[in-house]
Amino acid sequence: MGDAAKGAKIFKTKCAQCHVVGAGEPHKQGPNLHGLFGRKTGQAAGYAYSAANVNKGVVWGEDTLFEYLLAPKKYIPGTKMVFAGIKDAKERKNLIAYLKEATA
Repeated sequence: MGDAAKGAKIFKTKCAQCHVVGAGEPHKQGPNLHGLFGRKTGQAAGYAYSAANVNKGVVWGEDTLFEYLLAPKKYIPGTKMVFAGIKDAKERKNLIAYLKEATA
């Protein structure tokens, strides 16, 4: 498991431009990530996902996010997410630790 405090900084610099994590917050360019863990791809209510994201059908968890955040466009070809990914495994673990706390 990563360091959630370090993950919060990563979220702020790499994710917050397009995503929020609080319950009830409006979607931005990307969907609100609240309730992410245990949810299938493309299922946040009220967000217009790509067909690729909806049809991927995986359930978000630590393992799936770890792989996805490495290279989103490889994991879900056709996704609307314009983000190259995070190559550093420790950074991904820290971000996932933050997301696990912040989106619960």
